[in-house]
Amino acid sequence: MRTRLFVSFAMVAGTGALTFYIAARFAVPTLFDQRMGNGGMGQGNGATAGNGAAAGNAASAGQHDALVSAVNSAMLIALVATLVCSTLIAVVMSRRTLRSVNDLRLGAAQLASGNYATRVSRPNEAELGGLADDINHLATTLADTEQRRAALVGDVAHEMRTPLTTISGTLEGFDDGLFTQAELTDTVRTEVGRLHRLAGDLAAVSRAEEGQLHLDRQRGDLAELVTDTTARLRPRFDQADVQLTVDVSGPLLADFDRDRMVQVLTNLLTNALAYSTPPGIVTVRAAASGSTASISVADNGRGLHAGELEHVFERFYRAERNDHSGGTGIGLTISRAIARAHGGELVAASAGPGRGATFTVTLPLV
Repeated sequence: MRTRLFVSFAMVAGTGALTFYIAARFAVPTLFDQRMGNGGMGQGNGATAGNGAAAGNAASAGQHDALVSAVNSAMLIALVATLVCSTLIAVVMSRRTLRSVNDLRLGAAQLASGNYATRVSRPNEAELGGLADDINHLATTLADTEQRRAALVGDVAHEMRTPLTTISGTLEGFDDGLFTQAELTDTVRTEVGRLHRLAGDLAAVSRAEEGQLHLDRQRGDLAELVTDTTARLRPRFDQADVQLTVDVSGPLLADFDRDRMVQVLTNLLTNALAYSTPPGIVTVRAAASGSTASISVADNGRGLHAGELEHVFERFYRAERNDHSGGTGIGLTISRAIARAHGGELVAASAGPGRGATFTVTLPLV
């Protein structure tokens, strides 16, 4: 590539110099003759005039030859100087361009080897500068992906450790006669179910983050979905001594995946129940707001700090629950991904610790 760049620079400079030489070599004498002819002596009478014309022609021929010789010499000198200068410039420019290209190549090689902290300097050339920006953006993206991958591996290992430890401890207790077979069976079934839920939730989060969350959209009434879901979960609220209030203004017609939206609402209601202190109150409201449907789930439980309002949507983030129950900690992550896949959003709001929290999901109406 260095040779090709050098040759291309040299050819451009050499072609320009040669063109200038040829043009000057033939144009200057012709223009000189024309100017001398137009500005020559006028015609006279007799021998005196004839002698003067002959002398003028001889002088003009001598001047012509002298000019051509001077032009040839000057052009040869200029041509050699131009070629020398262009060669030096071609060497410098090719090395400078290749230095930037080599820096970009080395940066890409560092990224390929897993060094995602690599950043390349931005060359002055606009095209190479744009390429450098793309490489740096790629490095940032890869570093973020690697960080999330490492966090995911650690979180999954942590989540799996608890049920596996419980199963292992129960088996040892069973061998020592501390547990009956029925107790062993119940424990293993519960913890295996927890592992199954964890695997399912992880698969859902992975698909959502890759933009491959499948939705079976159909025209439906979100108000009816809210009514049905809250009716199904009401016994759990009654058992926990938490009042469930439903305020639905419908119909709210939208194109949505019913099973996925039931999953979202169930996650929100389960969270509200988990973070409510008996006797608590959880209020569900569904209404139209312009061209969108708004479904909110509000509780009067522990509330959230300002810094928690976004963290609650991160994978495996769990605030302290009032019911001290487990959970994978990715229910809200999945719920937000589902809302966004529908073209909507899921946000959290809280007046502060001890003042409850409100989660609101919005979807476009039809």
